[in-house]
Amino acid sequence: MNLHELHPAPGSKKVHVRVGRGLGSGLGKTAGKGTKGQHARSGGVKRPGFEGGQKPLYLRLPKRGFYNKFAKEYTEINVGTLNCFEDGTVVEPVMLVECGLVKNVRDGIRVLGHGDLTKKLTVQAMGFSKKAEEKIKAAGGKVEVI
Repeated sequence: MNLHELHPAPGSKKVHVRVGRGLGSGLGKTAGKGTKGQHARSGGVKRPGFEGGQKPLYLRLPKRGFYNKFAKEYTEINVGTLNCFEDGTVVEPVMLVECGLVKNVRDGIRVLGHGDLTKKLTVQAMGFSKKAEEKIKAAGGKVEVI
């Protein structure tokens, strides 16, 4: 295949039709919009879901579910990712953000038990899963709930 043999896929390039450019063009005068009415006017576009003043479907259907605005949203991190710290380090939520392991702390950090921990660390977080707590203690580290 050579550069001069390349062509766009059939149907991908369409000729732009200029409307409202005289009667001889076939789309002159009303420019394919018909005569009068909301759609013929400039700016005559209704929002998606508009049903001519009738109560729209998305408002007629029953609403379901509940959003708890007081719910805590924890950032989760696995035990295996804590191996990047050196032995004896006190791992705090601020350090996790500085190292780039966590983007933001939200309502706190929760440590989960996926992976293996080989370093002796003191980990401070809002919560720990049982498995994570066991793995940190088995490696000789400490668990501190803030």
